[in-house]
Amino acid sequence: MGKRNSLYHMNHIIFMVMLILISQSCTVESGKSDWKPAEGPLFTRWSGELVPENILPEYPRPQLERTEWLNLNGLWDYAIVPSGNEKPLEWDGKILVPFAAESALSGVKREVGPENRLWYHRQFEIPASWKGKQILLNFGASDWETKVWINGTETGYHRGGYDAFTFDITDALTGKTKQEILIAVWDPVDQGTQPRGKQVLHPHGIWYTSVTGIWQTVWIEPVNSEYIKTLRIVPDIDQETVTFIPGLSQDAAVLPVKVEIFKDNETVIELISDEAAIVLPVKDPVLWSPGHPFLYTFRLEMTGNNGEVTDRVAGYFGMRKISLGEDEKGFTRIMLNDEFIFQFGPLDQGWWPDGLYTAPTDEALKYDIEVTKKLGFNMIRKHVKIEPERWYYWCDRLGILVWQDMPSGDQYIGHDDPDITRSEESEKQFKYELTNLVKNHFNHPSIIIWVPFNEGWGQFKTGEIVDFIRKLDTTRLVNPASGWADRKAGDIRDIHAYPGPAMPEPEDTRAIVLGEFGGLGLPLEGHTWQEKDNWGYRNYTSQDELMEAYSKLIMELMPMADKGLSAAVYTQTTDVEIEVNGLMTYDRAVIKMDPEKLFNMNRRNN
Repeated sequence: MGKRNSLYHMNHIIFMVMLILISQSCTVESGKSDWKPAEGPLFTRWSGELVPENILPEYPRPQLERTEWLNLNGLWDYAIVPSGNEKPLEWDGKILVPFAAESALSGVKREVGPENRLWYHRQFEIPASWKGKQILLNFGASDWETKVWINGTETGYHRGGYDAFTFDITDALTGKTKQEILIAVWDPVDQGTQPRGKQVLHPHGIWYTSVTGIWQTVWIEPVNSEYIKTLRIVPDIDQETVTFIPGLSQDAAVLPVKVEIFKDNETVIELISDEAAIVLPVKDPVLWSPGHPFLYTFRLEMTGNNGEVTDRVAGYFGMRKISLGEDEKGFTRIMLNDEFIFQFGPLDQGWWPDGLYTAPTDEALKYDIEVTKKLGFNMIRKHVKIEPERWYYWCDRLGILVWQDMPSGDQYIGHDDPDITRSEESEKQFKYELTNLVKNHFNHPSIIIWVPFNEGWGQFKTGEIVDFIRKLDTTRLVNPASGWADRKAGDIRDIHAYPGPAMPEPEDTRAIVLGEFGGLGLPLEGHTWQEKDNWGYRNYTSQDELMEAYSKLIMELMPMADKGLSAAVYTQTTDVEIEVNGLMTYDRAVIKMDPEKLFNMNRRNN
């Protein structure tokens, strides 16, 4: 592969040696147990930064943030046992939460499979200052069916692989110093009909390693009986207002809420209201866009009848509008703040060679978005996966538009096949997880489009699902079916073309987009999941060849914007397992083409 790639290979070897040395020195005081990642084919540079007692220490819910909380990430006992068995009598070892059992960073790297359950166990202490408070146990996500016991009392049950959930564990706590938590997780992977994205039991081609168990941060926090459970923020740039809709605990239903909005740390407005929807003026709003991702901050306080603050949360929001509109040529366009900008960005799978669904660190999570911006893109299509809240936080803060897919599941259909008929259970679970996707991520200004179906996979009742989403969210667009199987519904007509590019015929009532194209593959020695037999839609043997092929695609693509195309999605951000279509290698060590040249090409129309 030449001197340059030989150097990459040597650097990779040096990094792996350093990683092993660092990991061997890591211990957890509570368990006095050595920890190291399991052996794996590929690691990112952030793996070497991991310290088990300080895993993903950032507050995981930045749009509803409290100051008091306790992170439960770190080493837990684990066991993998047949699913019909009772809780394990002994443990197989330690697992590093929140990395899935199949990942190297968990320290386990074992397939769990539908026939088994993954059990977790640890002890924790409630700070003395939390006495008299209600204690909430929060999960960012756990795939797929999760049961929780606190001190032997079952306290919660949840089904869903991508949505956050919370259990009130107050009544199960004891007066003892140490509290015990036990968790059991079962995942049917590709043997079930649940939303699962690209996970399969036997990875191949564009299908990747399964992910079982806790894969986002677990934490506890104290609240009073009167507290803010949820919050919806609705910006309106036309009316120059922002509406706060707090969801309150039952005991707080009649209490007033004080809202303070800040611009560059200066108070813009302050209002106390007991209305269900609190409307505040935002005069001459600074609009959020990829070129200027301005964010207002806020603080909410709830005051009880005794005059004391019962809850205080903080967060941020962006003033922006997404809509359809007609441009000066008469084409129906996707408009941001009533202006058309050509949206161009990569298909982003969100997988990591060492952590699978979970990035090793918050800095790693941020890095992918920074590189996307550096390469001149203004949009990301998050593909059949939902990310931790902090990924969207970085999209909001760095300024990138997001098309958010619903994770796929159930049966496949061909281009010309009718929608599938789901079972009652499958439909109910899909709608439950889709509802949580929209509600949990509603406040992120970066998210502008919901995509319920990809290439016909699991596609059912298309028109009804579009209406279902619109009832949940009237502020965003719906791309009903990315790829084939168009049912003339929704706001967008989307086709895929490999390598492409191509475009649909312009329409009067829907914008037209190229939802996937490209897929130009290049394996780089020392940076691949396996040494040979790597896969791409089109394969090349050198970085120069790849750049030439990419340049030709972009030269063909950009004139399509003048003919009515509103957006295009290039496959893809990184290599993933044996798939080598990435702009970056899977370990994020190499950007395969010259960043400055890519920036200049990609920014031509945006």
